[in-house]
Amino acid sequence: MKIHKTFAVAASAAALLFVPTTASAGTGDEQIRKLDIMLMVTSLRCRMGSDDFQADYRKFSANHLSTLNGAARRMESGLVSRHGHKGAKRALDKVSVGMANQYGQGHPWLGCAELKEITSDLSRSKDPAVLSQAADELLGPRPRSGGRWARR
Repeated sequence: MKIHKTFAVAASAAALLFVPTTASAGTGDEQIRKLDIMLMVTSLRCRMGSDDFQADYRKFSANHLSTLNGAARRMESGLVSRHGHKGAKRALDKVSVGMANQYGQGHPWLGCAELKEITSDLSRSKDPAVLSQAADELLGPRPRSGGRWARR
């Protein structure tokens, strides 16, 4: 399939471009957390139609469990240093609820069919760089020019 070949090329390019820095590590963790929440919420929203992708989301979540959990732990740890333990839990909940509310009515430029295809693609990779790239491109209000998902 052409999409799979495009995905593989883009994943390779993303891996070469992804160089985490201490300044961006927290932001990357937050973006990965937000990507997970967006996919979870939209999979719930799309579950009643022909483009139900909850099984794809579960596979994505299982295949990226260590990356997703690591991002959440690092994010919480950073929040603890700024807000204390109780404040960190509240701040993390605020981010999660905000993301859930943002995508509760659907993704701004992707429908269930596109989200299903993307989630299926992401579920086949275990590369954290692919998650970072996907988060960067999918969490914006509109597609990035030249991004992998801009033409879906």
